Amino acid sequence: KMETENHTMVTEFIILGLTEDPVLCSTFFVVFLGIYVTTLWGNLSIIMLIRRSPQLHTPMYLFLSHLAFVDMGYSTSVTPVMIVSFLRKRTAIPVAGCIAQLGSDVVFGTAECFLLASMAYDHYVAICSPLLYSTLMSSRVCTILLVISYLGGGMNASSFTCCLLSLTFCGSNEINHFFCDLLPLVKLSCTHVYIAEISPAISAGSIIVVTLFIIIVSYVYILHAIMKMRSSDGRHKAFSTCTSHVTAVTLFYGTVTFVYVIPKSSHSPDHIKVVSVFYTVVIPMLNPLIYSLRNKEIKEAMKKLIAR
Repeated sequence: KMETENHTMVTEFIILGLTEDPVLCSTFFVVFLGIYVTTLWGNLSIIMLIRRSPQLHTPMYLFLSHLAFVDMGYSTSVTPVMIVSFLRKRTAIPVAGCIAQLGSDVVFGTAECFLLASMAYDHYVAICSPLLYSTLMSSRVCTILLVISYLGGGMNASSFTCCLLSLTFCGSNEINHFFCDLLPLVKLSCTHVYIAEISPAISAGSIIVVTLFIIIVSYVYILHAIMKMRSSDGRHKAFSTCTSHVTAVTLFYGTVTFVYVIPKSSHSPDHIKVVSVFYTVVIPMLNPLIYSLRNKEIKEAMKKLIAR
C-alpha cells in the first residue's frame, strides 16, 4: 500500500482464494491443474480437428471452433491465478493486473453468450428453413455474427473496466474470491459512483437477456418444426443436433444467472465461489466433451484424421 495524504491507497489486491486449508489447497492444486490442462487440450483438439477436416467446414462447426477458442481464453483469464493461489499463503495481484483480469474474463464470457445465440440461430435456419440455409448462413453472415460476438465482448468489458477505473481503493485490499470479480472489488472501494456501478449491471444484464431471448425464440420455432415432421428419423436427427447446444446453454446461463441475477442475500460468498468455479473453470472443460461425445460427424472426422 502507498500513503497518500490522509488515505492509504491500494496498489495491489490480495486474492483470498477458495480455501486456506493446506490439505485442501494441495488437493485443489492437482485437481484444477488437471482441469486446466484438459480444457486446453480438449478445446485445442476441437479447433485443430475442425480446421483439418473439410467435412466440418460448415457454419455450425465454425461457431464451435470459435466457442472452443473463447473457452480457452475464458479459463486462462481465471484458472492460472487460482492455481498459483493454492501454492502461496499470500497471492498478490497489482490493481492494473486485477482490472486486466476482469476485462479479459468479461470479453470471453460475453463472446460466449453471443456465440451460443449465433449457434441457436444456425440450428433454427438449418431445421426451419433448410432450402434457404446457404443464403441465410453465408460466409458473410457468419463473419458478421463473429464480429458482433467479439465486439460485444469488448464493449461490455469496457463498461466493467471504466467502472473500476472510476473507483478509489484506499482501505482493505483483500478480495474474498479466487479472481478479480466486479462485486468483491466494488465492496472494497472507498468511493461510490452510482452510475459507474450500475452501468456494468445494465450492460451485462442486457446482453444476457437479449442473447437468451434469441436462443429461446429460436428453439420455440425449432420445436414447432420438429413436431410437424412426419418422419421419426427426421425428428430424432433434429433433436440430436440440438441436444449438445441446449446442454451447453443450460449449464452456462444457469450458473451465470445464479451469480449475477438472483439477489445476493439468498446465497453466501462461499456459494458464489463454488458456482463461479463451475462457469469459469469447469464448463470450458465440459464443452468439448458435450459437443463431441454425441456428435457423429465429429467422431467420423476424428477417425479419418487418425487414419491419415
